[in-house]
Amino acid sequence: MAGYLLLLYVDEAAYDAARPDDLTAAHGKFYAAHADVIRGGAQLAPAATATSLRGRDEGPDYSPGADAEATDGPFIETKEALGGYYLIEAPDLDAALAVAREVPAVFGGVEVRPLVPTS
Repeated sequence: MAGYLLLLYVDEAAYDAARPDDLTAAHGKFYAAHADVIRGGAQLAPAATATSLRGRDEGPDYSPGADAEATDGPFIETKEALGGYYLIEAPDLDAALAVAREVPAVFGGVEVRPLVPTS
């Protein structure tokens, strides 16, 4: 089995305007239907609460480091922001896509990214 990250993107303005009460229930149903492959997941706070670190020295040993500049907000400004994720296991991309097609993502979309194996 391979790991896949289902990244849920949302138009936060549309979400805030609609305030869909049934979205939590829809995610609960999705989770129950796919509990056998879901390994984790969470809803993220709004993009405005993000803090981004940008290092000043890029190279082979790059990391943001202690001198990294911290800025409010996400790395980029966009209409849709990362709103949450599910971590799943699936035998292949087609199976991961089948699960992703059922994610309740009424105010955006879902990006499916395979995890790089660690061994």
